Amino acid sequence: MKTTETPPPVPAEPGAVLTKTDVPADAAPKEKKEGTVLNVFSHGILVIWAIMVVMPLVWAVMTSFKDDASIFGSPWSLPDKLHFDNWSRAWTQAHMSDYFLNTVLVVGGSLIGTLVLGSMAAYVLARFDFPGNRFIYYLFIGGMSFPIMLALVPLFYVVNNMGLLNTIHGLILVYIAYSLPFTVFFLTAFFRTLPSSVAEAAFVDGASHTRTFFQIMLPMAKPGLISVGIFNFLGQWNQYMLPTVLNTDEDKHVLTQGLVQLAVSQGYKGDWSGLFAGLVMAMLPVLAAYIVFQRQVVQGLTAGALK
Repeated sequence: MKTTETPPPVPAEPGAVLTKTDVPADAAPKEKKEGTVLNVFSHGILVIWAIMVVMPLVWAVMTSFKDDASIFGSPWSLPDKLHFDNWSRAWTQAHMSDYFLNTVLVVGGSLIGTLVLGSMAAYVLARFDFPGNRFIYYLFIGGMSFPIMLALVPLFYVVNNMGLLNTIHGLILVYIAYSLPFTVFFLTAFFRTLPSSVAEAAFVDGASHTRTFFQIMLPMAKPGLISVGIFNFLGQWNQYMLPTVLNTDEDKHVLTQGLVQLAVSQGYKGDWSGLFAGLVMAMLPVLAAYIVFQRQVVQGLTAGALK
């Protein structure tokens, strides 16, 4: 008596569509359920984080268009009328225009100097081997971990002896020195990811090191420059400790000093609407810069990881 043997399953041909009977019954629903739970959890965290970040900004902008009575009477309601006089009062009477101009001069000059000097130093450290290369690199990294509060007193005397106290250009030099360690650290890693064959081809064609750097390597490093420029812009625009110690002249105050002075003076006068208007004025340039360059910031952060 012969027994019939069940033939082994034939593997599916390439491109064949699997039916429901070919897939285990409990595999697809289980994977789909786990993915759904993970997506719900991650999206919930992102929504909570977005609310925590956006709500204070929206509330500050909304409050800047209210009068003082509405701020204390109904702080969470929309303004019944847009009081643009709050902005004009903060811009003229509170001298926010002068503080804004001083900040633009200081941050603009220091940002250009930081990017130029930092990119040059980072390019040399990343592309050339010479005695002391690693020592200089780790010296810059050590500057990132040095507390700025420990340097305030000696920095004050150094700037004073150089005749740069209470000056715009003195504050620019201090900002550059303050931002260089992070800039060199960031751009050194970025320059190492750039292809060296382009620079070698430029040297073969007779280009000098200076021309190769400024005309070839620097344009290639544009995403990294924009990223580190945004970070430096945020740090320098919101800097308060350094100008408080090194810039005591009221005519040369920057926005952070002006906001503190406005908070003290308007606190006694009860002009809280003008205070919120000044706060939004100081916040808008930073927010606009990040919105405009957010794609370049992401590209610069990921370029060092993808080679």
